[in-house]
Amino acid sequence: MNRFWVSVVGLLSFVAFTSPAMAQCSSSAKSKEAMEADSPKVVKVGDQAPEFSLKGVDGKEVSLAAFKGKTVVLEWFNPECPFVKRVHLENGPMPEMAKKHIAAGGVWLAINSGAPGNQGTGVEANQQAVKDYSIAWPLLIDESGEVGRKYDAIKTPHVYVINGDGKLVYAGAVDSTKGGGYGEGEYTNYLQDALDAVAAGKDVASSSNPAWGCSVKYAR
Repeated sequence: MNRFWVSVVGLLSFVAFTSPAMAQCSSSAKSKEAMEADSPKVVKVGDQAPEFSLKGVDGKEVSLAAFKGKTVVLEWFNPECPFVKRVHLENGPMPEMAKKHIAAGGVWLAINSGAPGNQGTGVEANQQAVKDYSIAWPLLIDESGEVGRKYDAIKTPHVYVINGDGKLVYAGAVDSTKGGGYGEGEYTNYLQDALDAVAAGKDVASSSNPAWGCSVKYAR
C-alpha cells in the first residue's frame, strides 16, 4: 500500500474513533445548556423582584404585582421550625415589626415553600398556624417551591424587602443574633434597619446578610 492510501486509511480510522467521543461531548454540552435554561433565574439584591401569584391558606390568590408602589416584606415560614417559633412566639422581633410595617402602609407576606409531607406543610397545618401565631397577613403556599427557588430562599425565617419600585433591596437574616438575644455580640436588627432606610429614602447599608434557621423543606 502506497503512502497515499496509508494516509487515507489512517484518517478514516481517526474519524471513526473520535466521532462517538465528539458526539458525546457535544451531547453533554447541550445537556448542560438545557439544564441551565430550565433552572429558574435567582434574584439578587438590586434586581427587580420576580413576580409571582400564590394562594393563601384562606384560598385567596395573592400577586406581588398588586402591591406596586408599596414596600413589601417576604418572610419564608415554617410553623414547626424552632427558629420561626423563636422570632414569632418567644419574645422575638417579628410580630411587632410586622404590625408596625403594615400600620405604616407596607405589605407583609409569609410564604411556605415546603413540599407536601414535609415538616410544617399542608393547608390545614398552616391554617392552624395563622391562629397559633396570630398572623394578620397573608400566609401563602408554594408547594412546588418555584417561588422560593427564584428568590433563593434557603432558611426559615429568610426575609426579603422589595421597595416601591419593585426592586429587591434586602435579602437574608432577620437579625444578628438568631431571633434576639441568642449568641454574642451587639444586637442588630437587619430587617428593621432595611425598612427604616427604605422609609427614609436611603440605600440599605447592610443589604445582604447570611440567613440562619431551618432549611426550607423543598421537594427533592
